[in-house]
Amino acid sequence: MKKCDYCGTEISYHDIYCGEECQDKAAKFYNLRDEYEKLFTFLDAVFVFMIPIGLFIGMFAGNLGDILIVSGLIGLGIMLLILPFPTESMIKKYKIKKAKKLCRYFALILIAVGIIGAVIFSFAT
Repeated sequence: MKKCDYCGTEISYHDIYCGEECQDKAAKFYNLRDEYEKLFTFLDAVFVFMIPIGLFIGMFAGNLGDILIVSGLIGLGIMLLILPFPTESMIKKYKIKKAKKLCRYFALILIAVGIIGAVIFSFAT
């Protein structure tokens, strides 16, 4: 059977969504993603590149590198928590609702790793 593109429940082969509610939520998700796509891409690039830059700078100035790494992890996690935009392959595999939930779980893991890293770095100095 075919599944609803938003929630993943089984539907007939002629439908895309299981109801008006799922269709409205999917439209809202795609509109929000289109509206914030440039901001998401910019912030994603900034936070992701902060991590290897922090690793490089950490070889020369330890504390500054640690701050960049932790800031990159926590910033990326907060961004994904606020703007949970999964990839198209995740949406195709898990459908929108579950893909957004997995993206938020990943965001919480990133934030937790960043906080644990901040605690470890603060004790190391």
